[in-house]
Amino acid sequence: MAAKNLAPKSSALRSPPAQSPSQPSPPAGDLAPNDVTAPETASASGRKIASELPKEARFGLADETTGLLGVAVDFERRRGRGAQTNASGRYEPIARIAFDDGWRSLDELPAFKTEVQVDTTRKIITRNQSPDIGFDRSINPYRGCEHGCVYCFARPTHAYLGLSPGLDFESKLFVKPEAAELLEKELAAPNYTPRVIAIGTNTDPYQPIERRYKVMRRILEVLDACGHPVGIVTKSALVLRDLDILARMAQRNLVKVAVSVTTLDPELARKMEPRAATPMRRMETLRRLSQAGVPTTVMVAPVIPAINDMDIERILDAAKVAGVREAGYVLLRLPLEVRDIFKEWLVANFPERAGKVFKIVRESRGGKDYDSTWHLRGRGTGPYAWLIGRRFEMAAERLGLNVHRHELTTEHFRKPVPGSDQLSLFA
Repeated sequence: MAAKNLAPKSSALRSPPAQSPSQPSPPAGDLAPNDVTAPETASASGRKIASELPKEARFGLADETTGLLGVAVDFERRRGRGAQTNASGRYEPIARIAFDDGWRSLDELPAFKTEVQVDTTRKIITRNQSPDIGFDRSINPYRGCEHGCVYCFARPTHAYLGLSPGLDFESKLFVKPEAAELLEKELAAPNYTPRVIAIGTNTDPYQPIERRYKVMRRILEVLDACGHPVGIVTKSALVLRDLDILARMAQRNLVKVAVSVTTLDPELARKMEPRAATPMRRMETLRRLSQAGVPTTVMVAPVIPAINDMDIERILDAAKVAGVREAGYVLLRLPLEVRDIFKEWLVANFPERAGKVFKIVRESRGGKDYDSTWHLRGRGTGPYAWLIGRRFEMAAERLGLNVHRHELTTEHFRKPVPGSDQLSLFA
């Protein structure tokens, strides 16, 4: 293979690139590129991405989709993952690709195992001024997400770390172990005014590593002790672990939980969201939350043309039986690297539908793969987008969903007292 202007990807992991004027800043409170904690040393071979293999070895992926750096990673190395590739992030000027040197060295590349590093962020509450979402602040206990949802619009944030939005996003995770302490400090600030904090709008706070680190549970303990309202979005049944806190908060109208359900077909769910809870477990989670008095919402998100759009009514029917009173939906979003990651997955899993899917996507996005215009990015435009919206509205109306929107209260909020043992009750 001819030499390219490529350098080891492992160097990007050890020392992410300095932020340039053209590189946008990450959201306040999130990890900035230069704040990355150095990971444990990995072998050079472990950092390689798949080589520029012959076309027949690329699982049928088109050159338009993969290009030089986005070629497919062998199935055995990415078993249980969503993305097909591990192309370098968009801020990386150089990267490494693997190629067979004649000694079958590609056979020795290790599988993508989950690695967790510490995020030493100094702020935990992220602010936003987006006019088309219903909250102005959020918390992300983790960066990256092991659920591996192929369509996840948070994937591009891994590029801020010098990592790939592909397989790195699912396997190179960052935990914020001091999140609860940082939150308590920020809530105690003299100028802090309480409003609903959203958690799970970027990466899932109840992804598998939460079982070990319990960051989300400690955050809830702080919010409960301070009487602060919170809205949670998750795909995980692990949220039931914290049902004791959630039920207590619900009695004071301090919490609501939304569970994202993309399909009732477990086989399709496993392909799209390989490490998330099965659809039936999510429905059971909604039922148990509702039974405990926790206000619940089902999110049919994302709606993917010709893949899961036929499930809208069935999901709402099942959610109603589970006790859900509110519902929402989001049309497939493909910002930045997500477009190619999703396209690669689509061609690998549904090659006969790939052309139709993207035809409809572009018809719903003004001829583009994605349109980030406020108020349109989650709904789209055109006949298909209108049809999806109308189907959802009719089903919700038939089931009596969204008749009343549950509003949380801030009347119970009291600032934590610095130096007090406010959280000792939960130790």
